[in-house]
Amino acid sequence: MKKITGLPVLAAVLVLLSACDQNKDYKSWPQYKGSNENIHYSSLTEVDTTNVNQLQVAWTYHTRDADSANHSQIQCNPIVIDGVMYGTTPKMKLFAIDATTGQEKWQFNPFDSLAKDKKMFFILNNCRGVAYWADGDDKRIYYTAGPYLYAINAQTGKTVNAFGDKGKLDLHNGLNRDVKDLFVTATSPPIIHGDIMVMGTRVDEGAHAAPGHIRAFNVRTGEQRWIFHTIPQPGEQGYESWEDKNAWKFIGGANAWGGFSLDEKRGIVYGCTGSASYDWYGGKRLGNNLYADCLLALDINTGKLKWHFQDIHHDVWDRDLPTAPALVTIKKDGKNIDAVALTTKTGFIFTFDRETGKPVYDIVEKPVPTFTDLVGEKLSPTQPYPTAPAPFMRQLVTEQELNPYLPDSSRKAVLAAFKSYRNDHMFNAPTLGGIVEFPGLDGGGEWGGPSYDPETGILYVNANEMAWAIRAMKVEVHGDANETNLLAGQRLFSSYCMTCHGADRKGSGTFPSLININKKYNALQFDTLIQSGRRMMPAFRQLKPNERKAIASFVLNIKADQSKPFVDEIKKDDEYYRLPYAMAGYNKFVSKEGYPGIKPPWGTLNAIDLNTGKFVWKKALGNDPEFPHGKEDSGTENYGASVITKGGLLFIAATKDGKFRAFNKKTGKLLWEVTLPAPGYATPAVYELNGKQYIVIACGGGKMNTKSGDSYVAFALPSK
Repeated sequence: MKKITGLPVLAAVLVLLSACDQNKDYKSWPQYKGSNENIHYSSLTEVDTTNVNQLQVAWTYHTRDADSANHSQIQCNPIVIDGVMYGTTPKMKLFAIDATTGQEKWQFNPFDSLAKDKKMFFILNNCRGVAYWADGDDKRIYYTAGPYLYAINAQTGKTVNAFGDKGKLDLHNGLNRDVKDLFVTATSPPIIHGDIMVMGTRVDEGAHAAPGHIRAFNVRTGEQRWIFHTIPQPGEQGYESWEDKNAWKFIGGANAWGGFSLDEKRGIVYGCTGSASYDWYGGKRLGNNLYADCLLALDINTGKLKWHFQDIHHDVWDRDLPTAPALVTIKKDGKNIDAVALTTKTGFIFTFDRETGKPVYDIVEKPVPTFTDLVGEKLSPTQPYPTAPAPFMRQLVTEQELNPYLPDSSRKAVLAAFKSYRNDHMFNAPTLGGIVEFPGLDGGGEWGGPSYDPETGILYVNANEMAWAIRAMKVEVHGDANETNLLAGQRLFSSYCMTCHGADRKGSGTFPSLININKKYNALQFDTLIQSGRRMMPAFRQLKPNERKAIASFVLNIKADQSKPFVDEIKKDDEYYRLPYAMAGYNKFVSKEGYPGIKPPWGTLNAIDLNTGKFVWKKALGNDPEFPHGKEDSGTENYGASVITKGGLLFIAATKDGKFRAFNKKTGKLLWEVTLPAPGYATPAVYELNGKQYIVIACGGGKMNTKSGDSYVAFALPSK
């Protein structure tokens, strides 16, 4: 056969391959978010705009391990393989159930194997999905619980002992740095191509963070195939973007926690990274900090970088890229462009040619504020703005944007607080006086990611519109020679605990109060908690025993230990981790009653035509059940994402009010809604078995102080 070469022929082949993508069968849900394209799309049509209001519960599966006292959650988007559904429980068990009845086949409990090794650390992280791989009768499910990536026999629920260390890999290993005492896990599943499995991680967001390097493993054995250093090392591209040339030895973060998308035909895997540590102060990591806050296009066989785009330079706002991009096709200037669409916490959508990284719509660098009163900090003078599509949310809070529905006294207090903060730009950096951060810490776009309709070119994205009040505080880095455990505990609390639990220990955001915590934990239990972590709280195993004891003396008010002298064991490298500033807490910009300080909507659902960059429709998503408002929907913060069907529908839960809704995807008209057993902070799955279409959603609740649940609920049309 004659070998064909030449760019014109290659271009023609790629056009044909693109056309093949449009004919792809999306009738099943075999992987996280439905497909490698990460578009949340189903080609099923049995349920459509004419009959969706007839949906009823087909089955409910209870995992039996919800933990209301600790606000347990289920964020999992389950998968369906050969009539079996696989997903995870609030306490990180893996299950297999009959996808037509919800009847359980097996559960795998990671506690069983860890208990034998007495390694219980990090087990209560969230899991947003699992991955499937098969070769003949060798069928496996891969998922992460704690620091371990497990390979589980899909038919029996037992570990596959040929993989890693008796069925599991410790994600601490293979990062080219000793991170055994640092927090490493994964909330998103790996993506698999042939025998290659690509994996990202979730790491600590404080100063003591492991690096977020992206790794590939042999799917059969667990052997590491390649590593891409998201914090470049000497001699690597991007190393020049760090002013401190030793930063790669100590700085962490820049981790791909949002999962991946994959262009199978081109062999390109796309992942997005978060900010470098510490999130809120960059004085120890001056420079643009590649490859933090970047979209990365990597050769899946080698891990070599094909192209990258950084959406935030020198991030000091925790504006991680929260999800992998959607693989889309954009019709522009009479041509079809295979592209990636990237949704962000700032409300921007960036679009790029998949192969070259060239922007589909131009991107311009605009000047931004550079004021900071934090010693040692140096901000980027510009940030990138796309010329299209238009932002899918508000990007600035003005006095006119404050909440008009608040009681008079609260409205005055909110206005006074607003005027006390810097509030005139979305890129104002944290200061000692404070800023209104908007878009807020949770977006904009969040980890659910967008949905995309390959027939119309419309992208759908749900957004949070919540402002936050962010303030930096100076902390004492070192104690004096006569420091007691109490004083050291206060100092260490400011460095390690204050950001989440607040300077007054009363909690902030979704993080709990520590007042009277001594009624719940004794000294030994508290020490175990510090070392093990719990759900959103990372483990602090890097703290020395004397440091943990000092913190306990302060938090638990242990009088017998408070007056004892504290001996500070300073190491040479500690200066990278002893930062002069910390954030005072994850505090939303709210009234004294807890109502949002800005006017609604606080959550929106948006439809954008990527072919034109124009909005098709936009509407509030959900109603806040706790806020007295007018007749219009208030919208609520939302976590999880939508799915799109060829039947003309968009399904989404995600909202604080605990509803599951179906909208007409063309018009945004609400066609159906039902109240779930607990809010569904997850992405639905859509599949067909025996000629019947099912839509299933995990109902775990727990976020935003909503009740926790343990169920997966499937909906279908009544049997004929």
